[in-house]
Amino acid sequence: MAGVRTASSPIWLSATTPSTNRDSKPRIRFPCGISISIFLSKSYIISPLSAVTCKTQFSPQAAASSSSSSSVGSAEYIEEPTTNVKFEQSVSLPGCSSSLSLIGTGYREKVFAIIGVKVYAAGLYLNQSVIDKLSPWKGRSAAELQDDSSLFHSIFQAPLEKSLQIVLVRDVDGKTFWDALDEAIAPRIKSPTSVDDSALSKFRSTFQGRPLKKGTFIFLTWLDPSKMLVCVSADGLPSTVDATIESMNVTSSLFDVFFGESPVSSTLKASVANGLAMMLR
Repeated sequence: MAGVRTASSPIWLSATTPSTNRDSKPRIRFPCGISISIFLSKSYIISPLSAVTCKTQFSPQAAASSSSSSSVGSAEYIEEPTTNVKFEQSVSLPGCSSSLSLIGTGYREKVFAIIGVKVYAAGLYLNQSVIDKLSPWKGRSAAELQDDSSLFHSIFQAPLEKSLQIVLVRDVDGKTFWDALDEAIAPRIKSPTSVDDSALSKFRSTFQGRPLKKGTFIFLTWLDPSKMLVCVSADGLPSTVDATIESMNVTSSLFDVFFGESPVSSTLKASVANGLAMMLR
């Protein structure tokens, strides 16, 4: 997965060293369809320090008056300022017993030599009852929460809905998207069972042969620790479920990809920690 380059890796995913010839300027060319591996690979990510200093953190208390939020009908939005992707503050998703609230947003940027390529924006939504179970962390700072793995473990283990929304900011084919997911999940499952294999096969079939255009919504919704819904929509919020994944190893591995010790989007995890700190004051 992260940081490992195989012989089959496209050349545009490898580290590029700028020319040392002062008479020439480095030129970097990208193919029309950049591999989705940049969505999930931890390699060459911008430094956590620079990520946190970007204005990506979400304050639930300030959301209503935030200048980056806008109103469309009765729905209010929070804009992730780096990608300019707008996230609804509250969503109702297929399979969920109640609406979910936005806790934080972030983005994924892949750095090739001196060029930063933004590949997606993401937001985490939680059932409000999840927050009620986090009283042991009341009064903690955002920095403390961000580094506390037990907090994110408790969020995952709560038998209540939480959903990760991914918004693509470039076109990609479904097979490439799945390959990147599989590359991220597989190393986290040490001894796959037949249940895991079946879940991964169903997960794969959701994306194989499916073009994913810029602006496509992908919702990964954990109903409980062992059950996750996959919803894909190219036209706003989804109305149907594309797949139900039932495997603790698969669902927990995917959650770890985004909220474990080495998250693929440090801005997202930092923003979620900031949002939780505001709510747990």
